[in-house]
Amino acid sequence: MALFEAKTKYGLVRGHSMEGYTVFKGIPYAKPPLGEGRFAAPQEPDSWEGIYEAEHFGSVAMQVPLDPASFYGKEFYQYPDYMPARSEDCLYLNIWTPAGEAGEKLPVAFWIHGGAFLQGYSHEVEFDGEAYCRRGVVLVSINYRLGVFGFLAHPWLEEEQAGQGGRRISGNYALLDQIAALRWVRENIAAFGGDPGNITVFGQSAGCMSVQALVSTPLTEDWIAKAIFQSASGYKSMMGTHTMEEAKKAGEEFVELTGAADLEELRAIPAGELLEMQKAFLERRQGMGLCFGPTIDHYILDGDCDTLLERGEMKDIPYMMGSTAQDLGTTPQMRETGERGGLYYGCVGLSHKLEELGRRPGYVYYFTRSPLGDDAGAFHSSELWYMFGTLERSWRPKEEGDYALSGRMLDAWTEFMKCGDPEGGKEGAWRPCTKEDPYVQILDI
Repeated sequence: MALFEAKTKYGLVRGHSMEGYTVFKGIPYAKPPLGEGRFAAPQEPDSWEGIYEAEHFGSVAMQVPLDPASFYGKEFYQYPDYMPARSEDCLYLNIWTPAGEAGEKLPVAFWIHGGAFLQGYSHEVEFDGEAYCRRGVVLVSINYRLGVFGFLAHPWLEEEQAGQGGRRISGNYALLDQIAALRWVRENIAAFGGDPGNITVFGQSAGCMSVQALVSTPLTEDWIAKAIFQSASGYKSMMGTHTMEEAKKAGEEFVELTGAADLEELRAIPAGELLEMQKAFLERRQGMGLCFGPTIDHYILDGDCDTLLERGEMKDIPYMMGSTAQDLGTTPQMRETGERGGLYYGCVGLSHKLEELGRRPGYVYYFTRSPLGDDAGAFHSSELWYMFGTLERSWRPKEEGDYALSGRMLDAWTEFMKCGDPEGGKEGAWRPCTKEDPYVQILDI
């Protein structure tokens, strides 16, 4: 019998029982970041009386919706049943668990969505925990603040922090949200049958960049047992971080655009208006890369992730990492010649760097299946339908081999979450990527 009530630190939560598992939707992991909570670190949520009915996904972070006619709009955001409400009150997480009772100590998968730190949410159409539950893994997915709401750095905010006896820093609220969610899971997941000592943090694109930040900061202590990087990280690859000077320069330009005279006025601007101002600001800075993203603040991050790895400050845990054949940075000419992109070599390089540091090399994959329906190839994000087992929800035609590939990937992801080896500890084809044996697992039908 599936567990349908859980006793958390903050009160009882009731989920929705499915066939063989239970889903808990929209659990608050922090107070709503409203009023003075805007552009501030997340605060611990309040406790509640009675039972929290976790039957509906929470509102998602403020973001400009993608046009359903655009490539990614058609791919992931054209499905009416998965169109959520937007709000600054967005700090919620979801849990899918196959446990029959608390304390089963099942492995936990902690998912961070992508979207260039501007879009995305925890319950997109391609995300689901059923296939993970079928394989004995608890899945958690989270929302976190995006864009200017998640990363604005500005001297006003630094002065406020200093005046409250805090550190003279600003920005990185999205990373602080993720850390708060991870802390919540560490403290409460046993009530849902999960093992707080076996949490795998994984994410794709901006979510992947977030994962690399989380395994590179001392603020996550020993909370992360394993990590999976999907299509954005590596060594000497793509994980870009802003200096605090760069972040504040962008922040000052943005605040000037708003016309706010002080922090009180800035926080009083309605969220929808602030989002429109962000849109205008990004259009003005077009071609300047990610304007809002992880910043070297010498609190969460004491350097860029390559530097932290070289210093040995990235967590010494098992890693899995990979990219797709037509991933970010792959040009049409590279596609024509079959040349592999920077993300591919960044993943191989990261594994080799781990080995050089005397650590376990990583497991590297390369997703090359070109989904049917167009000529986009194995595009950035194309693996998501497969490793979440949600192919049936996709508009694309499928072959029998697509379902078989999805099953193999789910087996590999969940086995890695259980024991740090995608082969489940058995002698198999997928070997660690070492300098002597630079093995990369090709994922195709």
